[in-house]
Amino acid sequence: MKVLLLAPSKSIHTHKWALFYKSKNIEVKVVTFADHFSEENAKEIDTIQLPKLLPGKLSYISSVFTLKNILKQYKPDILHAHYASSYGFIGALANYHTYYVSVWGRDIFQFPLQGSVNKGIVTYTLKKANVICSTSHVMAKETNKYTNKQIYITPFGVDLNKFKPMVEGKSTEDFTIGTVKALSDKYGIADLIKAFAIIHQAYPHFQLLIVGDGPQRAEYESLVKTLGIDHLTTFTGRVPNDMVPEYINKMNIFAVPSTEDSESFGVAAVESMACGVPVVVSNVGGLPEVVLEGKTGYVVEKENPDQLASAFLNLIENPETRKEMGVKGIEHVKANYNWIDNANGMLKLYEETLKKGMKS
Repeated sequence: MKVLLLAPSKSIHTHKWALFYKSKNIEVKVVTFADHFSEENAKEIDTIQLPKLLPGKLSYISSVFTLKNILKQYKPDILHAHYASSYGFIGALANYHTYYVSVWGRDIFQFPLQGSVNKGIVTYTLKKANVICSTSHVMAKETNKYTNKQIYITPFGVDLNKFKPMVEGKSTEDFTIGTVKALSDKYGIADLIKAFAIIHQAYPHFQLLIVGDGPQRAEYESLVKTLGIDHLTTFTGRVPNDMVPEYINKMNIFAVPSTEDSESFGVAAVESMACGVPVVVSNVGGLPEVVLEGKTGYVVEKENPDQLASAFLNLIENPETRKEMGVKGIEHVKANYNWIDNANGMLKLYEETLKKGMKS
């Protein structure tokens, strides 16, 4: 089998899929915009850059000719585009079969709502796709606003060899609440900080660990100073992906208080549960799908620091509940979000599609 991934080379998701296919002796290439190119990832996966010769959305059209030449030479069994709004549209214009499109979040929840042209792009892309994939049921439902085709649920799981408990019996003396996300309001970082400030009143020695970087880091650093918790807060900045499990294991509670439905799956929450750390998430996007309310964590209202703090307090003051949720979280991830199982599921879908000779 030969697969051509049309997606951002910089994305860890793209690279993870590509490496998996390569490990299965599937011939795979990545085609990406030049400004999405990763030199490091290209050392492991053959990557071709698409030029952006025209401004804005016109660059999509100018890239189609290059893509058609690549397809003519490579002749993949499957062209798989990630994101319906950009790469998906280019793939649709190339008119290639068999054609897969994976939707990821903003391309479905926000992009088509930003004008009739955008809506037309998404509708056309989905019309041309032979198979459409979504990481969550809630996003599949949103996608069906623009197509009546079946949407296949293909969760993006985690590597259980990497994401696993590393520390036994964490001490309450260095109790840590934290997250691993980009530093942006989309992920509710300010709400997390405000909730921790509430916790600080009752537990003045607890720690806040914020792993990641982003455009609003300075704003959040200023906020913790204003709230008087800067001496208890650690901003690590961006860390290598292979170090993320180590940081999650430093935490007693993991938070994903995102504010937008474009948080379509919640990989960070799954990673935390895989490490045996109970999670508190907001009720947006696919987060309530991956977290079992009251069993592996809690689901609270978005943009509500008080509810977030209340959930934290419940976990802090009930160590047995916290421990039980950690165990059930591991079981939940093993049963539903094991990366190898999820990736093999995509391969099975590929094989079934090719066997049927599916056309649009």
